[in-house]
Amino acid sequence: MKIHPTAQIDPKARLGEGVAVGPGAFIGPDVTVGDNCVIGHGSHIEGKTTLGANNILHPYVCLGTPPQDLKWHGEKTELIVGSDNVFREFVTINVGTPTGAGMTRIGDRNYFMISSHVGHDCEVDDEVILVNAVLLGGHCKVESGAKIMGAAAANPFVTVGKMSYVGGLTRIIRDVPPYMIIEGSRAEVRRVNDVGLQRAGYSPESIGSLNQAFRKIYKRSRELNRLKAFDEIEADRNASEEVLYLVQFLRRSLQGMHGRYRESLRKH
Repeated sequence: MKIHPTAQIDPKARLGEGVAVGPGAFIGPDVTVGDNCVIGHGSHIEGKTTLGANNILHPYVCLGTPPQDLKWHGEKTELIVGSDNVFREFVTINVGTPTGAGMTRIGDRNYFMISSHVGHDCEVDDEVILVNAVLLGGHCKVESGAKIMGAAAANPFVTVGKMSYVGGLTRIIRDVPPYMIIEGSRAEVRRVNDVGLQRAGYSPESIGSLNQAFRKIYKRSRELNRLKAFDEIEADRNASEEVLYLVQFLRRSLQGMHGRYRESLRKH
């Protein structure tokens, strides 16, 4: 273990083997840091925060700070982070709230670029990239493999579907369909994320079936008539797993207000 003498580590904090802590870093009493984590200088970890192994915090990362929610009054909530994540400079992630899940959860192998923010009660799955200055409001969920480009901002309770791609500066007020590219100040679905899917190893057949579903859902039917397209796709015995998940996701989004499924789970 390599701890700089100017680091402030509470005696009650639990640090695994091989942890390195840089100058001026702070680690609070309810923090658990897994093996081989690197805590950059000036970084700050507080609250009931648990880090898995091999996480890298660049300078001035803030994890486990209180939620930016006026309904929070000091309740014991938490932040749980998996393994092999990279947090670049000035990333901020808050703990959960009692009116949410009680925790904010980060999975494995994610990359959070400079000044990105994950709000309270969010869930970020695995292998997600948040580019510089991406903002996730409270209660959002980002599914595995999604990539959100610089300065995009998500409304609270939004779900960003797996393997989707969100263009820079996009205003995300509705759920982002899996496997799709969206962009714009009024975000619109543009096309299938062909390149991202190819790089992730999806077969040409799976990508082709998603393109067929895209044309049927977004090109051939108006929004009010998409339920008919969903029924037709689900009735096809040859529909791929990815296409069926896309339709399931879109149906679920209709259950919440303003096209946000997680609104239906909201505790008032």
